[in-house]
Amino acid sequence: MLKLQSHHITDLYVLVDDLLPKQDKSLGGRPCKMSDSELITALVWSSLSAKQKTIKDIHNCLLLYHQNDFKKIPHYSAFVDHCLRLIPLLAFVIKSLLLDQASIRFMDSTMLEVCKYQRANEHKVCKGLAKFGKNWQGWHFGFKLHASIDFKGRLCGFVISPANTHDSRAEPYLLNKHTKLAVGDTTYGGKAMNDFIFERYGTIVVAPPHPKQNKKLMTKWQQFFLNMRSKIEATFDYLKNHLNLVSSFPRSPRGYLFHWLRTILGYQMITR
Repeated sequence: MLKLQSHHITDLYVLVDDLLPKQDKSLGGRPCKMSDSELITALVWSSLSAKQKTIKDIHNCLLLYHQNDFKKIPHYSAFVDHCLRLIPLLAFVIKSLLLDQASIRFMDSTMLEVCKYQRANEHKVCKGLAKFGKNWQGWHFGFKLHASIDFKGRLCGFVISPANTHDSRAEPYLLNKHTKLAVGDTTYGGKAMNDFIFERYGTIVVAPPHPKQNKKLMTKWQQFFLNMRSKIEATFDYLKNHLNLVSSFPRSPRGYLFHWLRTILGYQMITR
């Protein structure tokens, strides 16, 4: 994407408005000051430009810099309520932008911590939902983002689960009948799941051999695709270090889900 200019927010609004389903205007009730298209545009714009970390920051940014772009900006409490009501629409827009017909995919997972590991026992916001999970970096407390991408880093599928969910259990949600080849790390090398995926979708899963499988052979084409597996690591790096996917600011489980969805939507629009 080229460097963003102020007039690009209009182009973004047109794109978002075309993606949203047409709603019946005769539902009654008090209308919102901002339409769903306007608010999603503001959320995506914040992810692409200033990268605000909280809803409060987004609201303040709109009041300071975008009064001319959005004529009616609600008070903060109404703004928060409207944001949380948008969760189904955000999921709908993301689903419409997924590259669900990609034939070759790279899949992996990354931790979405809700707090520092040392404070896990005191965490109350996601109590009962967040779990302890371990990867090569150590122990974490929170959730896990499972994702699959194509050659250009565009998301093909994703699912969010508790941190103790094994990576292979997300495969049925990351792949589909269009997928001919899926590339992952050693956690995706289980024979039972790979046989199930092949029977269900006709997909071949390629994963590095376990360190104890020192007699397992690998062809050159398998090595070629495994060498490209770092693409999804770059995707996670951009989501977490540039778009602030991981946050401890939300004050409810819905707040966390909203934050993750708006960040993922911003990323998908960048790559599209």
